[in-house]
Amino acid sequence: MASPKGRRVRPGPANWGALRVAGSTILSVSKTFEIICEIEPATRPDLTHVRHQIGVLSPVASAFLIPDNHIGRSTVSSIAVAHEVQLMGGRSVACINARDRNMLGFHRDLLTATAYGVNEFLFVYGDRPETGARSDDLTVRSMITEARQFADRPDVGEGFRIGVATGLRTIPTWKNEADFLLTQVSFSVDDLVRWRTTCDFDGPVFAGVMVLPSVSMARKLSAEVPQLAVPEPIIRQLDADRDAGVSIACDLI
Repeated sequence: MASPKGRRVRPGPANWGALRVAGSTILSVSKTFEIICEIEPATRPDLTHVRHQIGVLSPVASAFLIPDNHIGRSTVSSIAVAHEVQLMGGRSVACINARDRNMLGFHRDLLTATAYGVNEFLFVYGDRPETGARSDDLTVRSMITEARQFADRPDVGEGFRIGVATGLRTIPTWKNEADFLLTQVSFSVDDLVRWRTTCDFDGPVFAGVMVLPSVSMARKLSAEVPQLAVPEPIIRQLDADRDAGVSIACDLI
């Protein structure tokens, strides 16, 4: 599909919902479900664990989301891992953050992705880095603009499908230029539904659902990320049953 803002790869179904599950995302598409599993990224020069995750989850996963220098730590390139997913017969969505790149580095990543056949991305701003300073050259908004212009090149091929993240609040107008939205994690279906009725976005919207691995993690998340605070009833369930996180996520789905 051509557009003045660059060629886009559009999904087939018009209405997507998604459920992100602590390393996984479950997408409801029309009458079917797709499961997008977020890979735990490699922090050493060894992709054995990444390949293991892909191999184990491939029977149930429709695609894999590849983090980019997750939580401010250096990891193997999300584009390289996305390519690895494709080599293993899977579909990948590569996360690219604005924090770690200047304009030249971003153009390099787009070239690399195109050479590898990676054309689905999630653009994010990025957490505070553990070491070094944040680059101020790019924002998520400017990355969308640059990617659309890059996609107009005759040697790019099909173009890109680009997603952005959002909280459960009014989305800025420029985010309507994205092909899909991925919301922050929520523990309330009612909050998600209420927000969606006010969100005028003409594209797939993915709702985040996290599988909490333990009560300690739930308390840590609540203390360090207030907007993702875990409700007390859920904390009590986890305290009574360490495996309750799975059933809680399933109930939300």
